Amino acid sequence: MERIWLERYPAGVDADIDVQAFPSLRHMFEDCVARFPDNTAFISMGARLSYRRLRELSWNFGSYLQNVVKLPRGARVALMAPNLLSYPVALFGALSAGYVVVNCNPLYTAYELERQLKDSGAEALVVIENFAVTAAAAAQRTSVRCVVVATMGDLLGFAKGALTNFVVRHVKRLVPAFDIPGAVSFAEALRLGARAPLVLPELGPDDLAFLQYTGGTTGAPIGAELTHGGVIANVQQGFAWCRPFVEDACETVVTPLPLYHIFALTVSCLLFMRFGAANLLIVNPRDIKGMVRELARTRFTAISGVNTLFNALLAKEAFCRLDFSAMKISVSGGMSLHKAVAEKWKAVTGRTLIEGYGLTECSPAAMINPLDLEGFSGAAGLPMPRTEISIRDEAGVEVPLGQQGELCIKGPQLMRGYWKRPEETAAAFTPDGFLRTGDIVTSDAQGFVRVVDRKKDMILVSGFNVYPCEVEDIVALHQGVKEVGAVGVFDARTGEAVKIVVVKRDEGLVAEDLVAHCRKYLVGYKIPRHIEFRCDLPKTSVGKILRRALREEHPPAPQQAH
Repeated sequence: MERIWLERYPAGVDADIDVQAFPSLRHMFEDCVARFPDNTAFISMGARLSYRRLRELSWNFGSYLQNVVKLPRGARVALMAPNLLSYPVALFGALSAGYVVVNCNPLYTAYELERQLKDSGAEALVVIENFAVTAAAAAQRTSVRCVVVATMGDLLGFAKGALTNFVVRHVKRLVPAFDIPGAVSFAEALRLGARAPLVLPELGPDDLAFLQYTGGTTGAPIGAELTHGGVIANVQQGFAWCRPFVEDACETVVTPLPLYHIFALTVSCLLFMRFGAANLLIVNPRDIKGMVRELARTRFTAISGVNTLFNALLAKEAFCRLDFSAMKISVSGGMSLHKAVAEKWKAVTGRTLIEGYGLTECSPAAMINPLDLEGFSGAAGLPMPRTEISIRDEAGVEVPLGQQGELCIKGPQLMRGYWKRPEETAAAFTPDGFLRTGDIVTSDAQGFVRVVDRKKDMILVSGFNVYPCEVEDIVALHQGVKEVGAVGVFDARTGEAVKIVVVKRDEGLVAEDLVAHCRKYLVGYKIPRHIEFRCDLPKTSVGKILRRALREEHPPAPQQAH
């Protein structure tokens, strides 16, 4: 497709990027430390880490894995933590030592965590003690041979850290009893690692940096292989897009989305580090009141999030009274941005809420709206620098401008493939190297892309992917279930919610039984919120359940960008 979108790029945004600016993420990190050594890198619960101190602690942690645990280069290190200071320390420590980071949702059940640890072959796991009971149940049947247990109070200073841990453990009782033989504390790992220097391995753009799990066509988690070069390319694309609008060493970005989510990891963490920004980590974004209090104490210049988060903030009077005069950029991704939310955001803050589009397989950003946009566009955005798109029909032929087709993407930010899944990797790409997104889109004469439908059956709950096959497989394990179909239905709070339609095997089965059953295997956002019982399900001539027919029975969501 001709790159018609370049004419609409904001002034100062280059159409090309230097994908070879840094050999690896470690080199990019080192560049940030060299340029902004004493600037604040991360803020969490009132504590701050400078770029210099972050590198020191990260290298100590990397040295622990390298010299004490003696992990071989390329070993997978799983991180299971919310937005605490221990996360970036472990992240950059593992990357600097040449290991591959496997991000894990702290809310996983033992079943989900075990499956991901087994598939990735992770040999080390960093987990916050609040979720250590899950790790204890899952890790014993995997390749994990080192478990590091962090606390909420780590790196907050002695007095504040001790008080925080006392409240978390004994007042709020958020740490269930657990037993992990041989586990070491995060503080001890840093102390042991400081005894020996970190040997920095040679790293290049083709080396693997992340196994970022998403859903496969079977519904089982599947690891997208994100290389150092691919992630750096995406950071460089974002850097070019933001460069005319931000200043070095002057920005403070608010990060409410968890850093284990690829959107927050690349955009909020890695991208803004290129500008020497301070990153305010929100530990619990569900605590909207607490988040508003944090924002009131911070003169922030940028914020990223999802539609549901922005909607929840706008519902709080205290948020609407904040001073937004310093805010330059607010970006929405991960799920559809509703027009009503975007318009209210503009009315309250005076700034346009900019929507982007991405996929885990794109590290993740592929398109974004111009940062100088005056209002809600209703589009997913324009392709980012060095990103090509092609809109194709079922036969793989590019459709004329304005017609609907499947969005296909090519660019330096694409994944290398799916971890140990050659067939799924081959199916994900066209013969000429474009990634098949599964989204049905149109493009206008300026190059703005609008997503009109999803070819895939994926359900987006508050920006998190839920795959019907996975839910169906779990529900079908219940002895009282004969057949089940899972679909996404509109939900005003989470964008979509999971609905299951069930044919009973046991007439005594009730919805509460299925919810209790699902809680044993699925994280909260995957648990069905709507359950309907029927005598049969709509099917194709070969017996495949027609999910589309189930979805069409529900009213569509309000007009959205995608």
